Amino acid sequence: MNNFLAKSNPRERIQEHTDRLIENFNELKTIYPNLKVDWDILYLSCLYHDLGKMNRKFQDKIENKRRHKDEIPHGILSLSFINAKKLEDLGYSKDRIRLLAQAIAYHHERDFNFDKNDLNKEIELLKIEAKDFKYDKIENVEVKKLSRKYFSMNRIYEEKDNDLFFRYVLIKGLLNRIDYAASGYIDVEIKNDFLLDSMENNLLQKFKEDDPNADWNRLQKFMIEHRDSNLIITAQTGMGKTEAGLLWIGDNKGFFTLPLKTAINAMYKRITEKIVKGNYENKVGLLHSDIKREYFSIKDEIDFDEYYSKTKQLSLPLTVCTMDQIFDFVYRYRGFEAKLATLSYSKVVVDEVQMYAPDLLAYLVVGLSYIDKIGGKFAVLTATLPQIFVQLLEKENVRFIKPKPFTTERIRHSLKVINEKINTGFIKEQYDNNKVLVICNTVKEAQRIYGELLADESIKEDVNLFHSGFIKRDRKVKEQSILDFGNKDTKNKGIWVTTQVVEASLDIDFDVLITELSDLNGLFQRLGRCYRNRDWDKEGYNCYVFDGGESKCSGVGNVIDEHIFKLSKDALKDIDGPITEEEKISLIDGIYTLEKLKGTDYYDRLINAIEYVKLIESYEKSSSEIKRIFRNIESKTVIPRPIYEEFEDDIRKCIEVLGKEYSKDMSPDERKELKEKKLEARINLDDFTLDIPLYRAERRLLKRIDINNYEAIDIFDCDYNRNIGIQYKSKEQKKEENSSIEDRML
Repeated sequence: MNNFLAKSNPRERIQEHTDRLIENFNELKTIYPNLKVDWDILYLSCLYHDLGKMNRKFQDKIENKRRHKDEIPHGILSLSFINAKKLEDLGYSKDRIRLLAQAIAYHHERDFNFDKNDLNKEIELLKIEAKDFKYDKIENVEVKKLSRKYFSMNRIYEEKDNDLFFRYVLIKGLLNRIDYAASGYIDVEIKNDFLLDSMENNLLQKFKEDDPNADWNRLQKFMIEHRDSNLIITAQTGMGKTEAGLLWIGDNKGFFTLPLKTAINAMYKRITEKIVKGNYENKVGLLHSDIKREYFSIKDEIDFDEYYSKTKQLSLPLTVCTMDQIFDFVYRYRGFEAKLATLSYSKVVVDEVQMYAPDLLAYLVVGLSYIDKIGGKFAVLTATLPQIFVQLLEKENVRFIKPKPFTTERIRHSLKVINEKINTGFIKEQYDNNKVLVICNTVKEAQRIYGELLADESIKEDVNLFHSGFIKRDRKVKEQSILDFGNKDTKNKGIWVTTQVVEASLDIDFDVLITELSDLNGLFQRLGRCYRNRDWDKEGYNCYVFDGGESKCSGVGNVIDEHIFKLSKDALKDIDGPITEEEKISLIDGIYTLEKLKGTDYYDRLINAIEYVKLIESYEKSSSEIKRIFRNIESKTVIPRPIYEEFEDDIRKCIEVLGKEYSKDMSPDERKELKEKKLEARINLDDFTLDIPLYRAERRLLKRIDINNYEAIDIFDCDYNRNIGIQYKSKEQKKEENSSIEDRML
């Protein structure tokens, strides 16, 4: 009678699965009672969403693995259990019943290509199948075709009725969250009742051990006092923006977004080791494209699958993440509602906004406007703030408070602008057994500088290189090395030649910075890696900027907008010597405005991206399509030829494990064991890869190796050295330079 199955692995009956949804519904309502959702409609959505699974074809698919081409989606069939007349009698409006029907029908995003006659036949059959179905939460189980008055195939679109659209987003999105959590046997939400206590007891008390009068600073107190507001904050490096962001989140659900995975990993590590101690797998999550790698490397005894599921399902109270992991909802792809509904009761911190390319900045503008409309809160915390970003938010009628920048009178940097191209002779002159950071605009230029420095026998042991062109395994080592070397408490000596991968959010502190000019935003971020929290009280300079002189710096006109470069170069012409934080902010404010940037490629890309994302039709694209668009993926993941040749056996073994299929005869333990082996193989295979621009890949792909029926990995013809990284040159040039550099390393 009641043995209809909702799922087969593990086997679970419809009413058992529905009971789990109701438990999660109650949990959500208990933790967030003030959530502005129609709780009654959400409850009914949970109750009725899967009843259509009683139909014979679905049960045959579950029991006997037989698929029927003419099977009607169970979400549509579930509508026949809604008693609209009874709901009307209870005072439910037409719109509320329509919201209920839409949420249930579309709770799985599938194409509806069924024949109406087939639908009517299935509903008649359902009357027979559901005749003896008993469920204590439903008084009378009846089956009847739902009137077109309440449901047709037309979606609820934002442009037709904003209020109804956002009400629908909340109901459908939270139904999805509750359903996913029930299917994954995890909590839909875990209460944040620990963050403020952790900040006070594990952080502030630690400060008080060194200074009994220690307290939160001006910025941090401002964030505490304005927890209920949207904020746009400019604060100099060293002001404790991370602590300020966490204090603003308080004991609420929070997302802390940063632009670089290196910085995200470092913040996650700091929060779980220094602030939120103990039981962190139920408190703090890490969310970016390499999450499996990071979680798998955790040495503590935790349930990997459960921790990963809770993170991906957004169940954890605090998540440190990249922007693309949560802001892709701006495309309103099929299934976006779960993320936006979650953000309706969350607080989102956006760190270092100036690091985002124009298209990502556009998505951020649109995304924050949605968060504001649906009831969530955001705080932008940044060392430098492009005014165009603020102006665009104002055009979108987004509400926020923007106080005066948080700066101090202290001077940390003395700046010398040099009208030349960056050169190694100058770098060597400045190196005096201290920490020197060299930042170039391109990987190629960084490699050139590094190679020339290696030619000097007296310093070659002190020279290091770090950029984005290393395979993941080597990059991980490089990342940790520069973090250790640049630690403010260490007394090291050496030269690190890098690119913009160190530009923001990395907690490193060097004695001298020598950099190419990219643009003012990038420059002032780079300054933050030198004298990070120290006063400059000496003669001379600690930061040197090469502006290219009569020519351009590397990357200008390619990865750096030429017009912005010229504006930045002109803004620096009178700078010589100590520079205050207020002067830096004033210079930024004078360049990055709508008026100044009009006509630039940066402006066009930004405005076009905003218009595009607004004009795209809701539900037009799938989530997988949006992932490719949103991340602006113009890159390809490859294995460099030298790495493939050196580690071919290891690579083949990984692919062999990934190609193994799950058997229906496997026990749960055997499936779990194979899953863990596949995960380890995946991570090991990824260690040999790096991402290259698509235009680089077009002509030099050597071969493609199939991993399984759905994916393959490409071998790329290039030179690669674990000290230099990837090199894009002709064979003759590459062989000659590789040999030359290798000789100097011996």
